Amino acid sequence: MPDWLIRAKKTGIILAGLLVNISTGHTIELKGSLTQGGMVIAELAGVKSARLNDKELAISPDGKFVFGFGRDADTEHTLSWVDQSGKVHSKNLMITTRDYDIDRITGVEKKYVSPPKEVLARIRKEGAQVSAARGKLSTLSYFDDPVYRPAKGRISGVYGSQRYFNGQPRRPHFGLDIANKTGTPVLAPVAGKVVFANPDLYYSGGTLILDHGYGITSTYIHLNKLHVEVGQIVELGDHIADIGATGRVTGPHLDWRFNWFNERLDPQLLMIDKLATKSSKE
Repeated sequence: MPDWLIRAKKTGIILAGLLVNISTGHTIELKGSLTQGGMVIAELAGVKSARLNDKELAISPDGKFVFGFGRDADTEHTLSWVDQSGKVHSKNLMITTRDYDIDRITGVEKKYVSPPKEVLARIRKEGAQVSAARGKLSTLSYFDDPVYRPAKGRISGVYGSQRYFNGQPRRPHFGLDIANKTGTPVLAPVAGKVVFANPDLYYSGGTLILDHGYGITSTYIHLNKLHVEVGQIVELGDHIADIGATGRVTGPHLDWRFNWFNERLDPQLLMIDKLATKSSKE
């Protein structure tokens, strides 16, 4: 019998369960989705350090750590940790693969499909700024809070879709699109700190990034108006922005994204499909 067993209840790709040490009785609780695009929160009392594959994981004061898997993540990963005695433990985690949609979008302005040379430096600079905002480690504790829907509207695009603009293949879509009229309120789906706010990025237009702690950020794209500033703490249900049609779009919508550092996660796997309000957590 192996030293470590996974005892879990699965519903589709959602996992909620315990990783159990048979010899000591210590447990690691896993909460989240063991799948491409998924996020997992682990909790273990008395752990000194932890790693996912070769990446060190920051541990909160209450023994929690978080990690995630990108769109095309490998199926096998190694979770390892060191207990207070200095003993190293490890467990292979198998994640499920996903099939993604093909999304063919027409009517996109040519400058957003094949940008002119004079804007390439701007695009690179803006991309680096967004990556830097997502790449920082903070000790905010909001990453374990429930996540609610940030806006009313129709879901018009999903995570992972391979996109074609005017017939030309481009990068996959890494967000959840919620279509509604310009000016529709965007509400904070979970508390966080504003770490990036820019009303006019080339591709994404009005762009806002919230930090939720330990590498977890959420991003709001194509905004018409931003109502918050960098450094501001926002609470669940706060009116942070308005839906717009800025950047590379064919109509007004919110493109909503989640990241673990620069690994792109699927917001729909995290979302409670109920509009965020200040009373949501009551």
